Amino acid sequence: MTGNGDDFLKGDLITAVAWDSPGKVIGAGAAKVSVRHSPSSSIEQVKEEFHQAREDLEETLANASPNNVGAVRLDEAGRLVIPPLSAEKIPAVAKELREELSGMLPFVPIASLLIELEARTKFLDCFIHAGGRKSKLSMEQKRNILAVLIAGTTNLGLTRMSAACGVSYDTLAWTQEWYVREETLREANTVLVNHHYKLELAKKFGGGTMSSSDGQRFPVRGKSLTARDMNIHGGRVLPTYTHVSDQWSTYGTKQIVPTTREGHYTLDELLGNATDLPIHEHATDTHGATLVNFGLFDLVGKVLTPRMRDLGRITMLRLDTPAATNALYPHAGPLLADRWNEDLICECYPDLLRMGGSLKFGDATASLIVGKWSAASRQNTLAAALKEWGRMRRTIHVTARYLSDPVYRRKISRQLNKGESLHTLRRDLHYAQQGTIVRPHLQDQTEQAWCLTILTNAVITWTTEYYGMAIKELRGQGREVPDELLSFIAPGHRENINFFGFIEVDIEAELAKLDDGWRPLRPTLVNESGTTFLINP
Repeated sequence: MTGNGDDFLKGDLITAVAWDSPGKVIGAGAAKVSVRHSPSSSIEQVKEEFHQAREDLEETLANASPNNVGAVRLDEAGRLVIPPLSAEKIPAVAKELREELSGMLPFVPIASLLIELEARTKFLDCFIHAGGRKSKLSMEQKRNILAVLIAGTTNLGLTRMSAACGVSYDTLAWTQEWYVREETLREANTVLVNHHYKLELAKKFGGGTMSSSDGQRFPVRGKSLTARDMNIHGGRVLPTYTHVSDQWSTYGTKQIVPTTREGHYTLDELLGNATDLPIHEHATDTHGATLVNFGLFDLVGKVLTPRMRDLGRITMLRLDTPAATNALYPHAGPLLADRWNEDLICECYPDLLRMGGSLKFGDATASLIVGKWSAASRQNTLAAALKEWGRMRRTIHVTARYLSDPVYRRKISRQLNKGESLHTLRRDLHYAQQGTIVRPHLQDQTEQAWCLTILTNAVITWTTEYYGMAIKELRGQGREVPDELLSFIAPGHRENINFFGFIEVDIEAELAKLDDGWRPLRPTLVNESGTTFLINP
């Protein structure tokens, strides 16, 4: 090991790596390291990326007009000016299409939605008895599991749910104890995400290659081991940290202590992603833009693309002396203040690879590694090397694309907005007891968070399916529905779903209402002027 890294990375945490020839790794850890370049070739590769990034920034600043207040530019004092992005303009025809499609969706109670979706996905098969019995679930068992899921999601609790659905409290409590746990909830959510990923319309929302993460804080009532008082949020709160794909599906959920930095948990669910989503690029708000995260994302083969604030305070790197850099890049050069410590990277690069291998293959959790290295002292050589690698990746991200490409900045903002918009859907689902969390223990809170994630994905999936049916019907009527408008159709629509009142979980009766497994769309009528009206809205 290098430097003071021995104290933290020891035992079975890190797998040994030995170098044979450039680009080839031998020894016990060869199968566990995803990045197989030698230190020299990896450093040359990142330097090439940096040179291209520097040229892109120079071109952007050189071509910027001082009169163009909306462009990234230098002011008269040579300071970097980064204007905020204007609100994205949604075409009027896209808004009209979204309203029309929403009007065609059938009205449905939440329990009926779940029953219908279960018939197509069989996600309830993931709920296996804790004793290991894998017998086929009966209709009554499916009914009971759905009731428990709704109870956890809506925050009704089992007592109120028993009164709402007519199933005894003892039956619901037994079902929750033996069938509904984090393991089965994760598997059921994976089934829903994979089903949604295969839908044709979901591919219009995004390719499934990008995701974002953000925390949503819920108020807490009573005692809790994980909640904390935070004046900024008006009392005791507990954050749920969720990972959302560019297709609107939520593939990761984690309960965290509110006083802990959210950026420590950015990689956890990303590396633990068991769905079919080929996530490669991940966006966060400024909370995730730490040097340790930039470094670790690159070491595990992912790309961190955060939305950056206060860029004027960020120190960017250079490879040459200030004079040489400014001579080559008169506009961008003065912004590159610090020289990259290439020698430190060469010395510690094998250890950095071992760290990446440990994370990628589960020998250590990302939140543990990020927390430890973020708090490490400057005397820790390996921590310093990781942060130096992160500084280079951050410089490339900022100079190459974030400052140089406004379209790329808008892509990041659009993805973050998807995750934030789902906060409203989750709050609507989590309506009972004024949306407060009353369960005191982390395990119970985690299970409730996964219940909420499953029903959120169920609403997204069901709505995407029926949007697809509505689009097909409009096209069958001879209407032109361009694919480029479909990316503006958000599947978080919930006005046609009833979360309240008596919750009847009658699987056989609900399935009997379906026509070949589907509900009929609400009919529309087009007059001579081309205006579409709902019939019996």
